[in-house]
Amino acid sequence: MPRKFSLGYKIIWGVASLGLSLISGIYGALLPIFYQDYLGLGAGWIALASLIYGIWNALNDPIFGFISDSTTSKHGRRIPYMRWTAPFLALSFIAVWFAPRGAGQVWTFVWMLVSMILYDGCYTIIGLVYAALLPEVTEDEGERNHLQISFSLFAMVGMALGFVIPDMFRPKGNQAVSFGPLQTAMIVVGVVGALLIVITTLKVKERPEFTRVDKPLPLGAQIKATFTSKSFIVLVVSNFMSILVSALVIGSLFYLADYVTKTSTMVLLVCLFVPLIVGVPLTNVIRGKLGLLKTQQLLMTIAGVGLAAIAFVPVSLIPACLVLAGFGLAGPQTLTNLFFAQVADEDELKSGVRREGAFFGINALVTKPAQSIAIALAPAILAATHFVTREANGGAMMADQPAAAVFGIKVFSGLIPGLAMFAGAAILQAFPIKGERLEKMGTELLALHEEKSKKLAVKANP
Repeated sequence: MPRKFSLGYKIIWGVASLGLSLISGIYGALLPIFYQDYLGLGAGWIALASLIYGIWNALNDPIFGFISDSTTSKHGRRIPYMRWTAPFLALSFIAVWFAPRGAGQVWTFVWMLVSMILYDGCYTIIGLVYAALLPEVTEDEGERNHLQISFSLFAMVGMALGFVIPDMFRPKGNQAVSFGPLQTAMIVVGVVGALLIVITTLKVKERPEFTRVDKPLPLGAQIKATFTSKSFIVLVVSNFMSILVSALVIGSLFYLADYVTKTSTMVLLVCLFVPLIVGVPLTNVIRGKLGLLKTQQLLMTIAGVGLAAIAFVPVSLIPACLVLAGFGLAGPQTLTNLFFAQVADEDELKSGVRREGAFFGINALVTKPAQSIAIALAPAILAATHFVTREANGGAMMADQPAAAVFGIKVFSGLIPGLAMFAGAAILQAFPIKGERLEKMGTELLALHEEKSKKLAVKANP
């Protein structure tokens, strides 16, 4: 029988997500405006940093994914990496916000690039093994969905705090740029985030049969099996669109609030995240009626409509667009890892070995450049539309930007991510794990895991 979990277990499962998303939410939301608007780093330097960062960001995931899958430690192949990397994640995150002011373009670029690379290496290790744990702990799609809902709800809280906290301490309006309160807040966030990650690792346990019974495939065989999976390729291409959308939306909210709607960031935050939080548990209800695939496509389409409309509706209707987009984004936020679980299940039936790390790692190789594209795209559009930064305006915010710059913000915050959502939903139509094929996989997987459990028992009591 598939494993079932208590409510307490499901809550503890999501606690690490709160710590991870709190850190990553602030990083994604604050990084563009911090380095371009507050420090005055040129769009070209940011684009170069994004390019180099994107290469590292893509390569480190598959490398560590293969390392994680091949680890045979008696302590497990996921939890130890997650637990002992958490303190280094905190340190590297804190370093991002301590770039020296007035150091000039070159040294500000160097600080940004090095701190980003260190941060992403730690984030990759924790995020990858955390994601890889989900398909391993149970075969039941409903239980996986419940765990992912816990993950997503805590992630929503972390992402919301990722806007609230910096918005409380960042320079706003015409006030002088002072980083002391913001940097202090970032130290607290880094430490708290790391502790929350460690708490989850003290409760969640790995299934030993996947470490002690499975024999890791050679690297060449792993690469071949990964890139010949049609299910995986279709999912990754669709997920690229979702990652691009998330990065663009998160990175644009401060711009949208400051220069387009001219309201508090909190207003837009509530419009986006409240329906997102409501939508997360509803994914389980909709999935029960429509199935995983159709539910994801429906929600992605809803998100696409809401986001694309931002570029064309009156400013007063932008909050309503964010409400619609927020509800739709509950799909990619909650259901994507369930698709990866199905891909890993299908692969295990073919290879005999669970390789979640490889799939999540290669996925990042393809999709993480979307984050770099998002980081570089906004400054490039702003520069092309003659946006006036605080630094160029003597340290004060220029609220009345040129009309072209205002439309440019609408484009990278709404139109481009909306079109990407439509594309992602259409691509998923080719995903092959559905219907009778999915039902047959479930039966065969339970039988295979029962066989592995027996082999583990024999090893334990020879």
